Amino acid sequence: MAEEVLDYLVVGAGPAGLQLGQHLGHAGHRYLVLEAGSAPGHFFETFPRHRTLISINKKHTGYADPELRMRMDWNSILADGDDDQLVFTDYSDKLFPDAPDFLRYVADYAKKHKVDVRYDTRVTRIRREAGSFVLTAGDPEFRAHRLIMATGVTKPYIPRFPGVELIDQYVDVSVDPDEFTGQRVLVLGKGNSAFETADNLIEKAAVVHVGGPRPVKLAWRTHFVGHLRAYNAGILDMYQLKLQHAILDGEVREIRKDADGYHVKFAFARADEVIKEIRYDRVIGCTGFRFDASMFDEDCRPRLTINDRFPAQTPDWESVNVPGLYFAGTITQVRDFKKATSAFIHGFRYGVRALAKVLNERYHDTPWPATELPAKPDALTDAVITRINRTSALYQQFGFLGDVLVVDGDTARYLEEVPVDRVLENPPEDAYVVTLDYGPDHDKVDPFDFVARAAQDKANDHGEGHYLHPIVRHYRRGELVATHHVTENLENEWDQEVHIGPLAAFFTREL
Repeated sequence: MAEEVLDYLVVGAGPAGLQLGQHLGHAGHRYLVLEAGSAPGHFFETFPRHRTLISINKKHTGYADPELRMRMDWNSILADGDDDQLVFTDYSDKLFPDAPDFLRYVADYAKKHKVDVRYDTRVTRIRREAGSFVLTAGDPEFRAHRLIMATGVTKPYIPRFPGVELIDQYVDVSVDPDEFTGQRVLVLGKGNSAFETADNLIEKAAVVHVGGPRPVKLAWRTHFVGHLRAYNAGILDMYQLKLQHAILDGEVREIRKDADGYHVKFAFARADEVIKEIRYDRVIGCTGFRFDASMFDEDCRPRLTINDRFPAQTPDWESVNVPGLYFAGTITQVRDFKKATSAFIHGFRYGVRALAKVLNERYHDTPWPATELPAKPDALTDAVITRINRTSALYQQFGFLGDVLVVDGDTARYLEEVPVDRVLENPPEDAYVVTLDYGPDHDKVDPFDFVARAAQDKANDHGEGHYLHPIVRHYRRGELVATHHVTENLENEWDQEVHIGPLAAFFTREL
């Protein structure tokens, strides 16, 4: 008897894999999720190492609307056809929740939605055979027409320099600060895992240095939540107040180890000395993670990018070189790398929902859901104003996902939450793309310097504002012909005449 060939195989039962499984099941597709661990969310059983999430869990918002509440909830995942959404804010009251609470949440999500998951099933080989993907996991083999990898970034990204093999790594170094009492410690990396590790040691270690080739980027300045968060920035206080700990800008050229400890040759980026050798008792690598492509056969291995850390992807989240191979979850950050939020649950949950629509459209003759309305200025203005005052997807995936108004004669179709790059790759004849985004050079403005904000009671059609605000761009045959900025608002409420009137005038001119 021939093995069943499913519509979809999903590898990984983390938040992205579970949510995609729910979408696929709700649409009636034949699918199966394969998970190496014995329960969903296996990654979060270990990470973050210090067991506190930095994804915001703001339970008290003042909003009654569940959609608006999702703007402040960075941990919940979505589900189709469910009026009673399971939300993480019911699992923890903490603004920075504990990882075990998230594990309880994803387990309940999988159970409630009856997501079809095969646990304790570690995929060791992926090959193509007769137009299908064949996945080997021990003795069993699984087949599907299409494959979605939702495995996350599971392998440490380790830079190359002599002696790197001698140091500890974030994935398995001790998290007991007592083991570092009185020691000199170098933490390599400038991301949150590095600063999380450093902050755990600053009470016990004699000296902690955090080093890396690029300057520290602060999330409160760049608006990218993967840059250093205030929660992990305790060592910056101690550095600036001359309390021995320090931040080093430069590159490690070599590490050697002897009875006296580690000797690190460090090439400083902003100091007179070219290379200085510094002694440490411990060195810890916290240089990030990468996608593991080792289980793919050569003829179906996805092309990698960004220092071979991520699979290269089209605007549809499909592999650029392996048709039918898609990606979901944090590995989709390659499409908006260090700009928007696809690396994080509160971003990729909307990407997963959009991916489900992509698959339905491409393989199941189900058009992208759309609402028809008259191609009249008042109708378009009302539709846009209603959406921008409620949407959480455009709020979280700023500049990356957009609503699209496709105008055809006297009728317009309103499509929600489409990847902007997808629209521009196959542009309609006449379309308006609606996004929420920051102003130009917003990451070059120090939020704690006195900077004049755009006046909130005046139209700001030229986009002088730096803060998040709605932008409507008009494209004809893919060419940008006009742009309208809705003036920013401190409460993110764009429902006054200063917002509505200029937008209506824009549509009147363009139509």
